[in-house]
Amino acid sequence: MAAAVKAGSVSAVEVTRAALFRIEALNAPLGAFTAVTAERALDEAAAVDAKVQAGDDPGPLAGVPFAVKNLFDVKGLATLAGSRINASHPPARDDAVLIQRLNDAGAILLGALNMGEYAYDFTGENCHHGPSRNPHDPARMSGGSSGGSGTALAAGLAALTLGSDTNGSIRVPASFCGLFGLKPTFGRLSREGTFPFCFSLDHLGPLARSTADLTAAFDAMRPEADGTAVAATLGQGIDGLRIAVAGDYFAKGADPVAFEAVATVAAALGASDTVVIPEAARARAAAYVITTAEGGNLHLDRLRTQAADFDPATRDRLLAGAMVPASWYLQAQRFRRWYHDRVMELFGHVDIILAPATPCVAPPIGQQTMVLDGVEMLVRPNIGIFTQPLSLIGLPVVAVPVRRGSGMPIGVQVVAAPGREDLALRVAAVLEEMGVCAAPVAVGETSWGK
Repeated sequence: MAAAVKAGSVSAVEVTRAALFRIEALNAPLGAFTAVTAERALDEAAAVDAKVQAGDDPGPLAGVPFAVKNLFDVKGLATLAGSRINASHPPARDDAVLIQRLNDAGAILLGALNMGEYAYDFTGENCHHGPSRNPHDPARMSGGSSGGSGTALAAGLAALTLGSDTNGSIRVPASFCGLFGLKPTFGRLSREGTFPFCFSLDHLGPLARSTADLTAAFDAMRPEADGTAVAATLGQGIDGLRIAVAGDYFAKGADPVAFEAVATVAAALGASDTVVIPEAARARAAAYVITTAEGGNLHLDRLRTQAADFDPATRDRLLAGAMVPASWYLQAQRFRRWYHDRVMELFGHVDIILAPATPCVAPPIGQQTMVLDGVEMLVRPNIGIFTQPLSLIGLPVVAVPVRRGSGMPIGVQVVAAPGREDLALRVAAVLEEMGVCAAPVAVGETSWGK
């Protein structure tokens, strides 16, 4: 799309109008956008076209329409973070840093996307704005908390989306909606200009329908001093990479389809070794303690004065978090350091670890319980059983969508050592070239660029 705009075979305004037309036609039944910035988008597109006509460089993402989870500050909009409470906040005076960087690269902002309230969600359901629905089956969950980011991308309403990931909120929608998603190393991308959930665990990152798109977005959002463009390394393949499958905790407690997806990816990559990530179940518990304690503390004043305005499910978990003893939180942080050191020892022997992204395909919207490995459990807290142990220590992960014929999509996590997003993206690119992983538009075809 960017190449076509830069070549002059299609204008950025034409691409943007096509995207806005598609949003108008499809957004209402899918619930992806909470605000569409149409006038701004067309102004940005016209500015890109003016650069092209003047012979100036419009940027690597020239004319590419993108949208952001509504916890990102968008100039002129209240930053909702999925809530009713924040709707009364004054409009943001500036865009979030990552929006600015994508704009600088020539990308066109289409608007803000639906999400789980205050990012405390794995389902994509929101009692204030309605659920963001899965374009592959609108009766099913999109995944959360970046549900609108998954919905908009899978439905072809945007070419790139941004989300946040504290315990799995990029990787879960990527898995449920059949997309590529990147949770970068903790701290790799700026969080300035976003509404927080858990300061110790929040990550920001892109979702896309190809590895090349995902990498282009990541490169555009990284600081200029952050080394060589990752896109330049995608063609290096995987020769010499030591790839293993996560066993033990990551090989039980899920539907067979989750393990079949990992096996498909492992077979394609020739990965036959298994590694055990020590104390992964305890890592998930520590992630829960840290998340709920920090979230409860962040929202304490709102819980005291505006409790009735919360989603009841979110409110109750935040109230519980506000009452977590300090000793639990401190012990979870101590364990986190121990766990980090043990996992880093594993990366002395392997470069990439494969694990399921979700324990099942997207459940129906509103479903409260599910049976995994013969055990009935609650849906909402257990969708993230495989993502939370990896979030705890900020590892970079690419979620890749595994082809499943006519069935609902499901993803696999490609996990690398801190700072090695390039390796995980190289693996994703090879899987895409092999045809093992793909992310088609789920609702009809788009007319962009035609």
